[in-house]
Amino acid sequence: MSPSQMPLVTSAARPLRSPRRRAGGAADWFLIAMVAAVALASVQPEWGRSEGVLHLGRVTDVGVFLLFFLHGMGLSTDSLKKGAAQWRLHLLVQLCTYVLFPLWWALWAGVLGKNVPHDLLMGFFYLAVLPSTVSSSVAMTALARGHVAAAVVNATLSTLLGVFITPLLVSLVIGAELQAAGQALDVGQTMLKVAQMLLLPFVVGHLLRPWLSAWFARIKPVTTVFDRGVIVLLVWSAFSDSVADGLWTRHGPLLLAEAMAGAALFLFPMLWVTKRMARAMGLSVEDEIVAVFCGSKKTLASGMPMAKLLFGGSAAMGVLILPIMLYHQLQLFVCAVMARRYAARDGGAPARKVV
Repeated sequence: MSPSQMPLVTSAARPLRSPRRRAGGAADWFLIAMVAAVALASVQPEWGRSEGVLHLGRVTDVGVFLLFFLHGMGLSTDSLKKGAAQWRLHLLVQLCTYVLFPLWWALWAGVLGKNVPHDLLMGFFYLAVLPSTVSSSVAMTALARGHVAAAVVNATLSTLLGVFITPLLVSLVIGAELQAAGQALDVGQTMLKVAQMLLLPFVVGHLLRPWLSAWFARIKPVTTVFDRGVIVLLVWSAFSDSVADGLWTRHGPLLLAEAMAGAALFLFPMLWVTKRMARAMGLSVEDEIVAVFCGSKKTLASGMPMAKLLFGGSAAMGVLILPIMLYHQLQLFVCAVMARRYAARDGGAPARKVV
């Protein structure tokens, strides 16, 4: 969730910058920075190791805490109240996020699992059990002229549920393997750590919003840079640890192609299914937009910190986070195109003719 985009939450009618600038700009340098982080980790892994000369393990801990503090401060309580009544929509989105995605992974793994490296397969499971993203879901919904308040409720609810559901599901599928490798995963302790790292600063930031909102408004221009900067550091540290432990000696360049193909096999079916389910339920086009954008997205902002807590001691972490890194970029570009198509609809046209 990117605090700098939260004005969309409180004022859906506010004029937006052009889709091209919003989908590019910051996203472009962010993609370049992540690629550069992976490249640097590949050629000089010792620099970015968690316990290396830069002590990125401690630096990223502080960065994540501040990041979610700002996330909480950027959340509008009014927008949550306005969107809370759409219970059918909320149920649909959360079922897609935490039930449909894992079921699709199970089917996908059963058919293609033998042809996919095991660590990458587990990385796609981690992708499947992550919460929805907040910033891009809300931004795309506003751009598409959807129900912004409902998008805020769904994305925020997904993030809060993910503090508990994601570690639980990971412990059921990946925990046994980590334990066999000598890396015990105590699900209760892990949930507590995730809550302390993500939920606690989020709640504190939101509670302090009435007193610090003016300060937040002044620093808003730099919050997106800070948000993405922390994620880049997490990527750099994770890949440095994995490369130092033999990531590229065990996996060749084919791994990247497999990960990208897998990301597409997750995103496009989920976009189609969420749209069809929303229409089958008779939801308005504004609520359909929320179902499509919130129900198909997965969060990198929460996914990277949780991966550090869940897999920080695993040599496979670089592979485990690869699917969410690629999925994040793919979902941004594809959903930006879809948002422009939704936004171009005739205000009086039936929802069924939008896409």
